Amino acid sequence: MAAPGGAARGRFAVVGGGIAGVTCAEKLAAEFPSEDIFLVTASPVIKAVTNFKQVSKTLEEFDVEEQPSSLLEKRYPNIRVIQSGVKQLKSDEHKIYTEEGKEYIYEKLCLCAGAKPKLIVEGNPYVLGIRDTDSAQAFQKNLAQAERIVVVGNGGIALELVYEIQGCEVIWAIKDKAIGNTFFDAGAAEFLLPKLTAEGQETPIECKRTKYTVEGSEEKGRPTGASDKLGSALGPDWHEGLHLKGTKEFSHKVHIEVLCEVKKIHLQQEFIQLQQTSLTFPKGEKNVEADEVLWPVYVELTNGKIYGCNFIVSATGVVPNVEPFLDGNNFAVGEDGGLKVDKHMHTSLPDVFAAGDICTAAWEPSPVWHQMRLWTQARQMGWYAAKCMAADALGESIDMDFSFELFAHITKFFNYKVVVLGKYNAQGLGSDHELMLRCTKGHEYVKVVMQNGRMMGAVLIGETDLEETFENLILNQMDLSAYGEDLLNPDIDIEDYFD
Repeated sequence: MAAPGGAARGRFAVVGGGIAGVTCAEKLAAEFPSEDIFLVTASPVIKAVTNFKQVSKTLEEFDVEEQPSSLLEKRYPNIRVIQSGVKQLKSDEHKIYTEEGKEYIYEKLCLCAGAKPKLIVEGNPYVLGIRDTDSAQAFQKNLAQAERIVVVGNGGIALELVYEIQGCEVIWAIKDKAIGNTFFDAGAAEFLLPKLTAEGQETPIECKRTKYTVEGSEEKGRPTGASDKLGSALGPDWHEGLHLKGTKEFSHKVHIEVLCEVKKIHLQQEFIQLQQTSLTFPKGEKNVEADEVLWPVYVELTNGKIYGCNFIVSATGVVPNVEPFLDGNNFAVGEDGGLKVDKHMHTSLPDVFAAGDICTAAWEPSPVWHQMRLWTQARQMGWYAAKCMAADALGESIDMDFSFELFAHITKFFNYKVVVLGKYNAQGLGSDHELMLRCTKGHEYVKVVMQNGRMMGAVLIGETDLEETFENLILNQMDLSAYGEDLLNPDIDIEDYFD
Protein backbone atom coordinates (compact mmCIF):
# COMPACT_ATOMS: atom_id res chain seq x y z
CA MET A 1 0.00 0.00 0.00
CA ALA A 2 1.49 3.36 -0.95
CA ALA A 3 1.53 6.24 1.48
CA PRO A 4 2.07 9.95 0.77
CA GLY A 5 5.40 10.64 -0.90
CA GLY A 6 5.60 7.18 -2.41
CA ALA A 7 6.49 5.42 0.85
CA ALA A 8 5.16 1.90 1.33
CA ARG A 9 3.29 1.31 4.55
CA GLY A 10 3.10 -1.93 6.52
CA ARG A 11 1.94 -2.84 9.98
CA PHE A 12 5.12 -4.79 10.73
CA ALA A 13 8.67 -4.47 9.43
CA VAL A 14 11.65 -6.69 10.22
CA VAL A 15 15.27 -5.89 9.34
CA GLY A 16 17.66 -8.79 8.77
CA GLY A 17 17.52 -12.07 6.81
CA GLY A 18 19.27 -14.25 9.38
CA ILE A 19 17.63 -16.73 11.74
CA ALA A 20 16.17 -14.11 14.11
CA GLY A 21 14.71 -11.93 11.35
CA VAL A 22 13.28 -14.75 9.27
CA THR A 23 11.77 -16.50 12.31
CA CYS A 24 10.24 -13.20 13.45
CA ALA A 25 8.77 -12.44 10.00
CA GLU A 26 7.35 -15.97 9.64
CA LYS A 27 5.68 -15.85 13.03
CA LEU A 28 4.16 -12.40 12.31
CA ALA A 29 3.00 -13.56 8.88
CA ALA A 30 1.24 -16.54 10.45
CA GLU A 31 -0.40 -14.44 13.18
CA PHE A 32 -1.53 -11.67 10.79
CA PRO A 33 -2.29 -13.39 7.46
CA SER A 34 -4.03 -10.35 6.01
CA GLU A 35 -1.25 -7.86 6.85
CA ASP A 36 1.86 -7.18 4.77
CA ILE A 37 5.07 -8.00 6.64
CA PHE A 38 8.16 -6.23 5.26
CA LEU A 39 11.44 -8.14 5.60
CA VAL A 40 14.35 -5.87 4.69
CA THR A 41 17.58 -7.76 4.06
CA ALA A 42 20.87 -6.88 2.38
CA SER A 43 21.48 -10.44 1.23
CA PRO A 44 19.81 -12.24 -1.69
CA VAL A 45 19.54 -15.40 0.42
CA ILE A 46 17.82 -15.80 3.74
CA LYS A 47 18.59 -18.25 6.53
CA ALA A 48 15.73 -20.68 7.16
CA VAL A 49 15.31 -23.14 10.01
CA THR A 50 14.73 -26.69 8.75
CA ASN A 51 14.34 -30.10 10.44
CA PHE A 52 13.37 -28.48 13.72
CA LYS A 53 13.24 -30.93 16.59
CA GLN A 54 12.35 -30.22 20.22
CA VAL A 55 14.78 -32.53 22.04
CA SER A 56 13.51 -31.73 25.53
CA LYS A 57 11.68 -28.89 27.28
CA THR A 58 14.43 -26.37 26.52
CA LEU A 59 16.81 -28.16 24.12
CA GLU A 60 16.16 -27.87 20.43
CA GLU A 61 18.00 -29.05 17.35
CA PHE A 62 17.62 -27.73 13.83
CA ASP A 63 19.47 -27.25 10.59
CA VAL A 64 19.96 -23.92 8.95
CA GLU A 65 19.60 -23.62 5.23
CA GLU A 66 20.37 -20.75 2.93
CA GLN A 67 17.38 -20.29 0.66
CA PRO A 68 16.43 -17.76 -2.00
CA SER A 69 14.00 -15.26 -0.50
CA SER A 70 11.42 -16.22 -3.14
CA LEU A 71 10.92 -19.51 -1.25
CA LEU A 72 9.98 -17.59 1.88
CA GLU A 73 7.48 -15.47 -0.10
CA LYS A 74 6.00 -18.68 -1.52
CA ARG A 75 5.49 -20.12 1.96
CA TYR A 76 4.06 -16.84 3.30
CA PRO A 77 2.40 -14.79 0.56
CA ASN A 78 2.08 -11.81 2.92
CA ILE A 79 5.84 -11.50 3.49
CA ARG A 80 7.41 -8.93 1.18
CA VAL A 81 11.18 -9.34 1.00
CA ILE A 82 12.94 -6.07 0.24
CA GLN A 83 16.48 -6.79 -0.86
CA SER A 84 18.43 -3.76 0.27
CA GLY A 85 20.52 -2.54 3.15
CA VAL A 86 19.07 -0.04 5.61
CA LYS A 87 20.54 3.41 5.27
CA GLN A 88 18.71 5.11 8.11
CA LEU A 89 16.04 4.63 10.71
CA LYS A 90 13.89 7.60 11.71
CA SER A 91 12.19 6.09 14.73
CA ASP A 92 10.25 9.25 15.62
CA GLU A 93 8.63 9.15 12.15
CA HIS A 94 8.32 5.31 12.16
CA LYS A 95 10.27 5.19 8.90
CA ILE A 96 13.08 3.11 7.42
CA TYR A 97 15.13 4.40 4.49
CA THR A 98 16.87 1.75 2.38
CA GLU A 99 20.17 2.11 0.49
CA GLU A 100 18.06 2.18 -2.67
CA GLY A 101 16.42 5.39 -1.50
CA LYS A 102 13.01 3.89 -0.76
CA GLU A 103 10.95 4.68 2.35
CA TYR A 104 8.94 2.24 4.42
CA ILE A 105 6.53 3.29 7.14
CA TYR A 106 5.89 0.76 9.89
CA GLU A 107 3.74 0.53 13.00
CA LYS A 108 6.03 -1.95 14.77
CA LEU A 109 9.62 -2.69 13.79
CA CYS A 110 11.98 -5.49 14.81
CA LEU A 111 15.72 -5.05 14.27
CA CYS A 112 17.49 -8.38 13.67
CA ALA A 113 20.60 -7.23 11.82
CA GLY A 114 22.91 -9.64 13.62
CA ALA A 115 26.53 -8.97 14.45
CA LYS A 116 29.64 -8.43 12.44
CA PRO A 117 33.05 -10.00 12.86
CA LYS A 118 35.62 -8.45 15.15
CA LEU A 119 38.78 -8.92 13.06
CA ILE A 120 42.17 -8.74 14.79
CA VAL A 121 43.20 -6.23 12.10
CA GLU A 122 41.12 -4.64 9.39
CA GLY A 123 42.12 -4.61 5.74
CA ASN A 124 45.02 -7.08 5.80
CA PRO A 125 44.76 -9.50 2.85
CA TYR A 126 46.39 -12.27 4.90
CA VAL A 127 43.85 -12.07 7.71
CA LEU A 128 40.70 -14.05 6.98
CA GLY A 129 37.62 -13.93 9.11
CA ILE A 130 35.16 -16.78 9.36
CA ARG A 131 31.60 -16.17 10.45
CA ASP A 132 29.37 -17.47 7.73
CA THR A 133 29.13 -19.95 4.89
CA ASP A 134 30.53 -17.55 2.29
CA SER A 135 33.72 -16.91 4.22
CA ALA A 136 34.07 -20.61 4.98
CA GLN A 137 34.23 -21.24 1.24
CA ALA A 138 36.79 -18.48 0.68
CA PHE A 139 38.76 -20.06 3.47
CA GLN A 140 38.72 -23.43 1.78
CA LYS A 141 40.18 -21.99 -1.46
CA ASN A 142 43.07 -20.48 0.47
CA LEU A 143 43.65 -23.62 2.49
CA ALA A 144 44.23 -25.72 -0.61
CA GLN A 145 47.58 -23.99 -1.14
CA ALA A 146 48.52 -23.60 2.52
CA GLU A 147 51.33 -25.33 4.40
CA ARG A 148 50.88 -23.51 7.69
CA ILE A 149 48.19 -21.27 9.11
CA VAL A 150 47.75 -19.42 12.39
CA VAL A 151 44.28 -19.58 13.99
CA VAL A 152 43.43 -16.91 16.55
CA GLY A 153 40.41 -17.26 18.84
CA ASN A 154 38.94 -19.76 21.24
CA GLY A 155 35.24 -20.13 20.53
CA GLY A 156 33.19 -22.73 18.77
CA ILE A 157 34.29 -21.90 15.24
CA ALA A 158 38.02 -21.90 16.04
CA LEU A 159 37.53 -25.22 17.79
CA GLU A 160 35.76 -26.87 14.86
CA LEU A 161 38.12 -25.39 12.32
CA VAL A 162 41.27 -26.67 14.01
CA TYR A 163 39.74 -30.12 14.31
CA GLU A 164 38.62 -30.27 10.68
CA ILE A 165 41.83 -29.03 9.04
CA GLN A 166 44.09 -31.74 7.71
CA GLY A 167 47.43 -31.74 5.96
CA CYS A 168 48.36 -28.27 7.10
CA GLU A 169 50.34 -27.12 10.14
CA VAL A 170 48.17 -25.14 12.52
CA ILE A 171 49.51 -22.78 15.14
CA TRP A 172 46.54 -22.03 17.40
CA ALA A 173 46.85 -18.91 19.57
CA ILE A 174 44.40 -18.69 22.46
CA LYS A 175 44.20 -16.15 25.25
CA ASP A 176 42.95 -18.69 27.79
CA LYS A 177 44.69 -21.58 29.50
CA ALA A 178 42.54 -24.19 27.77
CA ILE A 179 40.86 -24.67 24.41
CA GLY A 180 37.19 -23.93 23.79
CA ASN A 181 36.87 -21.55 26.72
CA THR A 182 33.39 -20.34 25.74
CA PHE A 183 31.97 -23.83 25.88
CA PHE A 184 34.21 -25.80 28.21
CA ASP A 185 36.48 -25.76 31.18
CA ALA A 186 40.00 -27.17 31.23
CA GLY A 187 38.71 -30.66 32.03
CA ALA A 188 36.52 -30.86 28.95
CA ALA A 189 39.41 -29.46 26.90
CA GLU A 190 41.67 -32.25 28.17
CA PHE A 191 39.01 -34.79 27.27
CA LEU A 192 38.80 -33.46 23.71
CA LEU A 193 42.51 -32.86 23.03
CA PRO A 194 43.42 -36.47 22.14
CA LYS A 195 41.02 -36.11 19.20
CA LEU A 196 43.30 -33.44 17.70
CA THR A 197 46.13 -35.93 17.46
CA ALA A 198 44.21 -39.21 17.16
CA GLU A 199 44.74 -41.20 14.00
CA GLY A 200 42.53 -44.13 15.00
CA GLN A 201 39.89 -44.79 17.64
CA GLU A 202 41.11 -45.17 21.19
CA THR A 203 39.57 -47.70 23.53
CA PRO A 204 37.60 -46.16 26.39
CA ILE A 205 39.38 -46.17 29.74
CA GLU A 206 37.21 -45.67 32.78
CA CYS A 207 38.35 -42.72 34.85
CA LYS A 208 36.95 -42.07 38.26
CA ARG A 209 34.56 -39.38 39.31
CA THR A 210 36.16 -36.40 40.99
CA LYS A 211 35.04 -33.27 42.68
CA TYR A 212 37.00 -30.06 42.60
CA THR A 213 36.65 -26.36 43.07
CA VAL A 214 37.66 -23.84 40.46
CA GLU A 215 39.77 -20.76 40.10
CA GLY A 216 37.84 -17.55 39.40
CA SER A 217 36.49 -17.84 35.91
CA GLU A 218 35.38 -14.81 33.95
CA GLU A 219 32.44 -14.90 31.62
CA LYS A 220 33.55 -14.13 28.10
CA GLY A 221 31.48 -13.03 25.14
CA ARG A 222 31.02 -15.64 22.47
CA PRO A 223 33.80 -15.75 19.94
CA THR A 224 32.72 -16.72 16.47
CA GLY A 225 34.48 -16.36 13.22
CA ALA A 226 34.38 -13.35 11.03
CA SER A 227 34.28 -12.08 7.47
CA ASP A 228 34.51 -8.63 5.97
CA LYS A 229 31.04 -8.86 4.49
CA LEU A 230 28.08 -9.36 6.75
CA GLY A 231 26.66 -12.80 6.57
CA SER A 232 24.58 -14.78 8.97
CA ALA A 233 26.43 -16.67 11.63
CA LEU A 234 27.61 -20.20 11.07
CA GLY A 235 26.06 -23.08 12.90
CA PRO A 236 27.70 -26.22 14.21
CA ASP A 237 27.72 -28.09 10.91
CA TRP A 238 28.99 -25.31 8.67
CA HIS A 239 32.13 -27.22 7.67
CA GLU A 240 30.26 -30.29 6.43
CA GLY A 241 30.63 -30.69 2.71
CA LEU A 242 33.71 -28.45 2.70
CA HIS A 243 36.95 -30.15 1.83
CA LEU A 244 39.25 -28.80 4.50
CA LYS A 245 42.64 -30.15 3.54
CA GLY A 246 45.95 -28.36 3.02
CA THR A 247 48.93 -29.40 0.90
CA LYS A 248 50.63 -31.84 3.25
CA GLU A 249 49.95 -35.56 3.50
CA PHE A 250 49.67 -35.95 7.31
CA SER A 251 46.34 -35.47 9.01
CA HIS A 252 46.45 -33.30 12.14
CA LYS A 253 49.38 -31.11 13.13
CA VAL A 254 48.28 -28.61 15.74
CA HIS A 255 50.44 -26.62 18.12
CA ILE A 256 48.61 -24.56 20.75
CA GLU A 257 50.12 -21.37 22.15
CA VAL A 258 48.15 -20.58 25.32
CA LEU A 259 47.68 -17.38 27.32
CA CYS A 260 48.72 -15.14 24.46
CA GLU A 261 47.28 -12.79 21.89
CA VAL A 262 48.50 -11.36 18.62
CA LYS A 263 50.83 -8.45 19.28
CA LYS A 264 51.65 -7.57 15.69
CA ILE A 265 51.34 -8.87 12.16
CA HIS A 266 54.29 -8.35 9.82
CA LEU A 267 54.25 -8.73 6.06
CA GLN A 268 57.29 -10.54 4.60
CA GLN A 269 59.25 -7.34 3.79
CA GLU A 270 58.64 -5.83 7.23
CA PHE A 271 59.75 -9.07 8.84
CA ILE A 272 63.02 -9.17 6.89
CA GLN A 273 63.75 -5.62 8.04
CA LEU A 274 63.05 -6.58 11.66
CA GLN A 275 65.98 -9.02 11.57
CA GLN A 276 64.17 -11.19 14.10
CA THR A 277 64.02 -14.97 14.22
CA SER A 278 60.82 -16.84 13.47
CA LEU A 279 60.22 -20.39 14.68
CA THR A 280 59.62 -23.69 12.97
CA PHE A 281 56.62 -25.81 13.86
CA PRO A 282 57.47 -27.12 17.36
CA LYS A 283 58.25 -30.84 17.38
CA GLY A 284 58.47 -31.17 21.14
CA GLU A 285 58.45 -28.93 24.19
CA LYS A 286 62.19 -28.17 24.08
CA ASN A 287 62.70 -28.31 20.37
CA VAL A 288 62.49 -24.70 19.22
CA GLU A 289 64.36 -24.01 16.00
CA ALA A 290 64.72 -20.97 13.80
CA ASP A 291 62.74 -21.22 10.58
CA GLU A 292 64.64 -21.08 7.27
CA VAL A 293 61.50 -20.71 5.16
CA LEU A 294 60.30 -17.27 4.05
CA TRP A 295 56.54 -16.94 4.65
CA PRO A 296 54.09 -14.40 3.15
CA VAL A 297 53.11 -13.15 6.61
CA TYR A 298 54.37 -13.37 10.20
CA VAL A 299 52.53 -13.30 13.48
CA GLU A 300 54.23 -11.89 16.57
CA LEU A 301 52.54 -13.12 19.76
CA THR A 302 52.49 -11.39 23.14
CA ASN A 303 54.61 -14.25 24.53
CA GLY A 304 57.47 -13.10 22.28
CA LYS A 305 57.27 -15.91 19.74
CA ILE A 306 57.07 -15.22 16.01
CA TYR A 307 55.68 -17.71 13.48
CA GLY A 308 55.52 -17.38 9.72
CA CYS A 309 52.47 -18.70 7.88
CA ASN A 310 50.46 -18.56 4.66
CA PHE A 311 47.58 -16.75 6.32
CA ILE A 312 45.86 -16.03 9.60
CA VAL A 313 42.30 -16.97 10.55
CA SER A 314 40.65 -14.48 12.85
CA ALA A 315 37.89 -16.18 14.87
CA THR A 316 37.79 -13.66 17.66
CA GLY A 317 34.19 -12.79 18.25
CA VAL A 318 31.52 -10.47 16.93
CA VAL A 319 30.17 -6.99 17.54
CA PRO A 320 26.44 -6.29 17.27
CA ASN A 321 25.68 -4.63 13.93
CA VAL A 322 24.02 -1.48 15.27
CA GLU A 323 25.72 1.13 13.05
CA PRO A 324 22.93 1.92 10.56
CA PHE A 325 20.36 2.42 13.33
CA LEU A 326 22.08 4.62 15.90
CA ASP A 327 22.24 7.88 13.98
CA GLY A 328 19.52 10.26 15.19
CA ASN A 329 17.94 7.63 17.46
CA ASN A 330 18.44 7.57 21.18
CA PHE A 331 18.88 3.82 21.74
CA ALA A 332 20.04 2.50 25.08
CA VAL A 333 23.10 0.38 24.23
CA GLY A 334 24.58 -2.43 26.36
CA GLU A 335 28.23 -2.80 27.35
CA ASP A 336 28.72 -5.34 24.57
CA GLY A 337 27.48 -2.80 22.01
CA GLY A 338 24.05 -4.37 21.49
CA LEU A 339 20.68 -2.62 21.59
CA LYS A 340 19.27 -3.14 25.09
CA VAL A 341 15.95 -4.98 25.16
CA ASP A 342 13.56 -5.55 28.06
CA LYS A 343 11.79 -8.81 28.79
CA HIS A 344 9.38 -8.16 25.92
CA MET A 345 12.22 -7.63 23.42
CA HIS A 346 11.40 -3.92 23.36
CA THR A 347 14.29 -1.51 22.80
CA SER A 348 14.31 1.84 24.60
CA LEU A 349 12.44 3.41 21.64
CA PRO A 350 8.66 3.17 21.16
CA ASP A 351 7.50 0.46 18.73
CA VAL A 352 11.07 -0.73 18.03
CA PHE A 353 11.93 -4.29 19.07
CA ALA A 354 15.19 -6.20 18.55
CA ALA A 355 16.18 -9.87 18.54
CA GLY A 356 19.21 -12.08 17.96
CA ASP A 357 22.86 -11.04 17.93
CA ILE A 358 22.09 -7.32 17.60
CA CYS A 359 20.39 -7.13 20.98
CA THR A 360 21.55 -7.24 24.59
CA ALA A 361 19.22 -8.88 27.09
CA ALA A 362 18.78 -6.15 29.70
CA TRP A 363 16.11 -7.81 31.82
CA GLU A 364 16.86 -9.53 35.13
CA PRO A 365 17.58 -13.04 33.80
CA SER A 366 16.59 -16.33 35.38
CA PRO A 367 19.44 -17.53 37.65
CA VAL A 368 20.26 -20.32 35.15
CA TRP A 369 19.95 -18.41 31.84
CA HIS A 370 22.43 -16.09 30.17
CA GLN A 371 22.64 -14.57 26.74
CA MET A 372 25.08 -16.07 24.25
CA ARG A 373 25.11 -15.13 20.59
CA LEU A 374 24.09 -18.51 19.21
CA TRP A 375 21.68 -19.69 16.55
CA THR A 376 19.39 -21.30 19.11
CA GLN A 377 18.93 -18.01 20.93
CA ALA A 378 18.47 -16.10 17.67
CA ARG A 379 15.60 -18.43 16.77
CA GLN A 380 14.00 -18.22 20.21
CA MET A 381 14.33 -14.44 20.39
CA GLY A 382 12.97 -13.91 16.86
CA TRP A 383 9.95 -16.08 17.60
CA TYR A 384 9.30 -14.46 20.98
CA ALA A 385 9.81 -10.91 19.61
CA ALA A 386 7.07 -11.60 17.03
CA LYS A 387 4.75 -12.75 19.81
CA CYS A 388 5.54 -9.60 21.79
CA MET A 389 4.95 -7.35 18.76
CA ALA A 390 1.61 -9.10 18.13
CA ALA A 391 0.55 -8.73 21.78
CA ASP A 392 1.60 -5.07 21.72
CA ALA A 393 -0.34 -4.41 18.51
CA LEU A 394 -3.45 -6.08 19.93
CA GLY A 395 -3.08 -4.49 23.38
CA GLU A 396 -2.69 -7.87 25.11
CA SER A 397 -0.25 -8.87 27.82
CA ILE A 398 2.25 -11.70 27.41
CA ASP A 399 4.37 -13.90 29.67
CA MET A 400 8.10 -14.34 29.30
CA ASP A 401 8.82 -17.27 27.00
CA PHE A 402 9.86 -20.53 28.66
CA SER A 403 13.02 -20.78 26.57
CA PHE A 404 14.55 -18.02 28.73
CA GLU A 405 14.14 -20.07 31.93
CA LEU A 406 17.20 -22.21 31.31
CA PHE A 407 20.24 -21.77 29.08
CA ALA A 408 20.37 -24.90 26.90
CA HIS A 409 22.42 -25.57 23.81
CA ILE A 410 23.18 -28.71 21.86
CA THR A 411 25.97 -28.93 19.31
CA LYS A 412 28.80 -31.12 18.09
CA PHE A 413 32.51 -30.74 18.66
CA PHE A 414 35.16 -33.16 17.39
CA ASN A 415 32.31 -35.49 16.41
CA TYR A 416 31.01 -35.73 19.98
CA LYS A 417 27.51 -34.66 20.90
CA VAL A 418 27.84 -31.71 23.30
CA VAL A 419 25.06 -30.42 25.54
CA VAL A 420 25.54 -27.37 27.76
CA LEU A 421 22.90 -26.46 30.35
CA GLY A 422 22.45 -23.54 32.75
CA LYS A 423 25.58 -21.99 34.23
CA TYR A 424 27.69 -24.75 32.72
CA ASN A 425 30.92 -22.84 33.31
CA ALA A 426 29.74 -21.47 36.69
CA GLN A 427 29.19 -18.10 34.96
CA GLY A 428 28.55 -15.46 37.61
CA LEU A 429 28.51 -17.92 40.53
CA GLY A 430 31.73 -16.60 42.08
CA SER A 431 33.80 -19.10 44.02
CA ASP A 432 30.81 -20.38 45.97
CA HIS A 433 30.24 -23.57 43.98
CA GLU A 434 31.71 -26.98 43.40
CA LEU A 435 32.05 -29.21 40.40
CA MET A 436 31.47 -32.92 40.07
CA LEU A 437 32.96 -34.86 37.21
CA ARG A 438 32.64 -38.22 35.58
CA CYS A 439 34.81 -39.00 32.65
CA THR A 440 35.53 -42.05 30.52
CA LYS A 441 38.40 -41.27 28.20
CA GLY A 442 37.38 -41.30 24.56
CA HIS A 443 33.76 -41.99 25.48
CA GLU A 444 32.04 -39.39 27.67
CA TYR A 445 32.62 -36.40 29.89
CA VAL A 446 30.01 -35.30 32.41
CA LYS A 447 30.40 -32.24 34.60
CA VAL A 448 27.85 -30.68 36.91
CA VAL A 449 28.05 -27.33 38.67
CA MET A 450 26.56 -27.46 42.17
CA GLN A 451 25.72 -24.63 44.55
CA ASN A 452 24.23 -25.21 48.00
CA GLY A 453 23.25 -28.74 47.04
CA ARG A 454 21.42 -27.61 43.93
CA MET A 455 22.41 -28.22 40.33
CA MET A 456 23.12 -24.96 38.49
CA GLY A 457 24.66 -26.18 35.25
CA ALA A 458 26.10 -29.11 33.33
CA VAL A 459 28.34 -30.04 30.41
CA LEU A 460 27.63 -33.38 28.72
CA ILE A 461 30.00 -34.63 26.04
CA GLY A 462 29.24 -37.94 24.29
CA GLU A 463 26.07 -40.02 24.32
CA THR A 464 25.29 -39.62 28.03
CA ASP A 465 21.47 -39.59 27.85
CA LEU A 466 21.44 -37.40 30.93
CA GLU A 467 20.21 -34.15 29.38
CA GLU A 468 16.53 -34.44 30.29
CA THR A 469 17.21 -35.54 33.85
CA PHE A 470 19.72 -32.75 34.41
CA GLU A 471 17.45 -30.20 32.73
CA ASN A 472 14.71 -31.12 35.24
CA LEU A 473 17.08 -31.02 38.20
CA ILE A 474 18.30 -27.55 37.23
CA LEU A 475 14.78 -26.26 36.55
CA ASN A 476 13.21 -27.57 39.75
CA GLN A 477 16.22 -26.67 41.94
CA MET A 478 15.77 -29.77 44.10
CA ASP A 479 18.18 -30.20 47.00
CA LEU A 480 20.52 -33.01 46.00
CA SER A 481 22.93 -32.88 48.96
CA ALA A 482 21.79 -36.31 50.15
CA TYR A 483 23.12 -38.00 47.00
CA GLY A 484 26.65 -36.61 47.31
CA GLU A 485 29.04 -38.31 44.91
CA ASP A 486 26.40 -40.85 43.87
CA LEU A 487 24.75 -38.20 41.73
CA LEU A 488 27.21 -39.20 38.97
CA ASN A 489 27.70 -42.83 39.84
CA PRO A 490 27.32 -44.72 36.55
CA ASP A 491 26.03 -47.81 38.41
CA ILE A 492 23.11 -45.88 39.86
CA ASP A 493 20.40 -45.03 37.39
CA ILE A 494 19.83 -41.44 38.43
CA GLU A 495 16.83 -41.13 36.09
CA ASP A 496 14.85 -43.57 38.26
CA TYR A 497 15.02 -41.12 41.14
CA PHE A 498 13.77 -38.08 39.31
CA ASP A 499 11.25 -39.14 36.72
